[in-house]
Amino acid sequence: MSDISRRNALKALGAAPVAAGFSWTTVEAEQAQEQAARARRAVKAAGTAYTPKFFTPHEWETVRLLVDVILPRDERSGSATEAGVPEFMDFLMTDQPPRQFAMRGGLRWLDSECRSRFDKAFADCAAEQRMALVEDIAWPNTAKPEFSHGVAFFSSFRDLTASGFWTSKIGIEDLQYTGNRPVLEWNGCPEEAMKHLGVTRSD
Repeated sequence: MSDISRRNALKALGAAPVAAGFSWTTVEAEQAQEQAARARRAVKAAGTAYTPKFFTPHEWETVRLLVDVILPRDERSGSATEAGVPEFMDFLMTDQPPRQFAMRGGLRWLDSECRSRFDKAFADCAAEQRMALVEDIAWPNTAKPEFSHGVAFFSSFRDLTASGFWTSKIGIEDLQYTGNRPVLEWNGCPEEAMKHLGVTRSD
């Protein structure tokens, strides 16, 4: 990817509101998750790596690093990349110019800011350097005004990461969601819950 000045990165972000650019419906998210799951199964069966349809190789590397900063692997479940979040994002960007513009502008802002601080792109920075930048844009209420574009991008990117993760197989297992199950016998609201709500049973 060619270098981009800070001014051009800000223009790319400012031309289309990030929140609007990243908006999606539940149906679109479900379709993207299904397509991503099929793609992962296909490349696994073929023994090859997934080839993004939207992201450039440099953007793909950046996205994969950033989603795992947001949702890393822990003792409970796998990471965002293991859940297929980058593939989910790639499908959600397909044929959607507003989303594409917002995503590319945000990723270029990250690179521009990292080059300004560390003289290298986000993906080429050390882990502690990437985290230093993320800390500056991850907290909207305390972020400095000069990071407003980065904050807007990161907030939307974090929402997109969460949507991809929690609709994946790994994410659903992490939630321990079992779906709708029949209740054989209903004895009313538990007493502990009633006390917590400050209500009493009227028989």
